[in-house]
Amino acid sequence: MFLGHFAVAMAAKRVAPRASLGTLAVSAQFADLLWPILLLLGVEQVRIAPGITRVAPLDFVSYPISHSLLMQSVWGLLLAAIYFAWRKDFRTAAVVAALVPSHWLLDYLSHRPDMPLYPGGPKVGLGMWDSLPLTLAVEFGLFAAGLMLYLGATRSKGGRNGAFWSLAAFLAVVYLASLFGAPPPSVRVLAFSALALWLTIPWAAWGDRQREPRLQE
Repeated sequence: MFLGHFAVAMAAKRVAPRASLGTLAVSAQFADLLWPILLLLGVEQVRIAPGITRVAPLDFVSYPISHSLLMQSVWGLLLAAIYFAWRKDFRTAAVVAALVPSHWLLDYLSHRPDMPLYPGGPKVGLGMWDSLPLTLAVEFGLFAAGLMLYLGATRSKGGRNGAFWSLAAFLAVVYLASLFGAPPPSVRVLAFSALALWLTIPWAAWGDRQREPRLQE
């Protein structure tokens, strides 16, 4: 899942209007932000295996720290505690705590049975990636719903929306390129490419600053 995680972050603006979209995106995508760092450190492992699923040519050999349900719940509580200490906003902190493990749930829907429940524990997954049409329908359906919820919860400040819409277009194009492009030539290239996801966080925050909540708390 890729667009779906950003969709959840956008939708969360309705229940956490004070939060920056950058904060919400960090939370929803934290597992994938952490994963390439752990790959480069040799802590987690992936294998490039074209054909292992119809959508993604990756065999996720081991990623219990970034992608197990238990550890994502722990990371969520840690990020929520940091956010609360910084902003003193319990409501948004609770949303942050929930968004981090939401990543596991969406990946559980899309991955083959490689999603660990806890480090060393059983692995599960429903395998949506075995169907390209279903994957496209779900990803873009979630993305459209997230966009609509975000736009319904916010309004433009003086008509400036270029940063937000450029981010939305960028995410859609990058996702399609990942589906129909060639597999990465090596795990190292994959990891460095995945680090580019960090660029979407300040981009999301920038786009969000061009908008404001429709209804103040």
